[in-house]
Amino acid sequence: MTSTLASEPGTSRPVRLNGTATAKTPGSPAAPGPLASFLRFVAFGGGVGLASGPAVTLLALSMPWTMANALITIASTVLCTELHARFTFGTGRRAGRREHWQSAGSAAAAYAMTSAAVLVLHTVQPSAGVMREQVVYLSASALAGIGRFLVLRLFVFATRKHAATRRVVRPAASGAPLGSPALNPV
Repeated sequence: MTSTLASEPGTSRPVRLNGTATAKTPGSPAAPGPLASFLRFVAFGGGVGLASGPAVTLLALSMPWTMANALITIASTVLCTELHARFTFGTGRRAGRREHWQSAGSAAAAYAMTSAAVLVLHTVQPSAGVMREQVVYLSASALAGIGRFLVLRLFVFATRKHAATRRVVRPAASGAPLGSPALNPV
């Protein structure tokens, strides 16, 4: 029996998704390269990050700054993970639970970095104004963002993106299990 399914690139084997052999969709978007991903990451993550700065400042009027930063970090992480899953890294789908938890880990590191930077500022210059605080916060956010990009691209979305091409189906002519003498004549 001959398979009519699309092959994995570089092989003659059909692709298997979630246990079902299927063809790749011809119109499905290819994953963007590193530069395109980084530019999208900057646009989405940077846009949310720029909105986060004033949001933290406004929220900090009614609660401690570190708590305001934690709340804004949680909200912006959920939003950014969804944007990055769908657009930045080209999955074309919503982020799953695994991606959200892994992204939360990198966001926790970013939170620690931004909090430490502002706390150091307040220790060194207790009367620092809002503008100086914003410069320190946004600078720390930019550095943390570069680290997050690397983590998301290389670990969080990389394994999921290529998982479909790792599992392949070998067509079974007789319905016998793979490795049986019917499929592997000697």
